[in-house]
Amino acid sequence: MAKLESTFKNMVLSLVIISMVAAGALAGVYTLTAETIAVQEAQKQKAAIQAVLPQGCEIGNPEQSSNELTIYKATRNGEWIATAVETNEVGFDGPQVIMVGLDKEGKVLDYVVLKQTETPGLGAHIDHWFKDAVGNRSIIGKKADDLKVSKDGGKIDAITAATISSRAFLKAIEKAYAAIAAQEVEAATGATQQQPKEEVESNEQLVNE
Repeated sequence: MAKLESTFKNMVLSLVIISMVAAGALAGVYTLTAETIAVQEAQKQKAAIQAVLPQGCEIGNPEQSSNELTIYKATRNGEWIATAVETNEVGFDGPQVIMVGLDKEGKVLDYVVLKQTETPGLGAHIDHWFKDAVGNRSIIGKKADDLKVSKDGGKIDAITAATISSRAFLKAIEKAYAAIAAQEVEAATGATQQQPKEEVESNEQLVNE
């Protein structure tokens, strides 16, 4: 087989062929692993929902909130008892995705960090810091409508040397509360709007009688 001359044209051709082979290999690997990754993420999400909600409850189908968060209502014997919300916010090093459970009063039951790219040893502590019963770190049992770090006038201790990551985390929890509160307002508004119609129909029946 004749050896290719070491010319610029041949070098470019070789690089193109190598790039095409590499791209094909990567595409093949992605195709083989994409389904597995999707299944693993779905399992992780399901486990997180169960972890932040009371045991023995029935979890409804996902719903989209007005602020574009995904919520899962939990009921027991047909009565709504809590809600899991997949919320998010941009932290210091990237997005934080959190599953948080809130009771009927909007108090935090528990949370699970699904995704985060915060600095190891600093902001990455969001996965457990706000559960620790040390000082004023924990948000468990606290109402999620106004959670702020002490530096901003709040009552929550920020992660040491990671105030930005802490602020983002607490803002994500507040967004979850806002999602549930908005749904309650919409439900109440819908009921109020329906009442006059029912009264009119009742009055018509009395007239006809």
